[in-house]
Amino acid sequence: MTTEAAAVASAPVGLRESKKQETRQLISDAATRLFLDQGFEQTTIAEIAAAARVAKKTVTNYFAHKEDLALDHQDAFTGSLATTVAGRASGESALTALRHAFAEAVAATDPVAGFSGLEFARMVADSPTLTARLRDLHDLRETRLAEALAETTGTAPDDIAVRTAAALLGSVHRMLFDRIQELTLAGWANARISDEMAAAGDYAFGVLEEPLAGYAAGPSADPKVHPDLVL
Repeated sequence: MTTEAAAVASAPVGLRESKKQETRQLISDAATRLFLDQGFEQTTIAEIAAAARVAKKTVTNYFAHKEDLALDHQDAFTGSLATTVAGRASGESALTALRHAFAEAVAATDPVAGFSGLEFARMVADSPTLTARLRDLHDLRETRLAEALAETTGTAPDDIAVRTAAALLGSVHRMLFDRIQELTLAGWANARISDEMAAAGDYAFGVLEEPLAGYAAGPSADPKVHPDLVL
């Protein structure tokens, strides 16, 4: 056991958890600085450990993969669409909930929506490893969305309606995320990107209105509302 791990293990539960979070953030911050300065592919775990003043084993204990050090919002990212669907208002369709959530994220220039800043966006674009991992995260986010849609509609995750809805919604979110990254790399300021993407989001989600308008809507007082996917 490393000195750092031993100190954490002997502390009271509350203090121990706080110390773990501090150490994790320390490592993440050190890694981010190095990635931005010299590139993701060129940076080693040993260099990150030295910059954070911890043992190399400590870094790998907190971050199983090097990509996890760079994409540290990945849990929030992959769960974002599913969480929005699960928490939607009564009678609100999945499309409406996701459309509103995207508009709020754009207004807030949320990093999870793609507002990462020029240096970070360039670091990801220049790294084949991170670019591939980001594609995987988009796929995982769509899978988790399908699971949420299946649960809320009482169907199986491989049901054709569920898979179609998840694919449509996931693809739109992927396209909008990519567009935010493109504009960031082009040197646009976040405020300008936010204005542009508000309009882009309205258009993109509007395209899905006909097939998904009532799909996965929660219980409604209006008996004429049928939460079905139009295929």
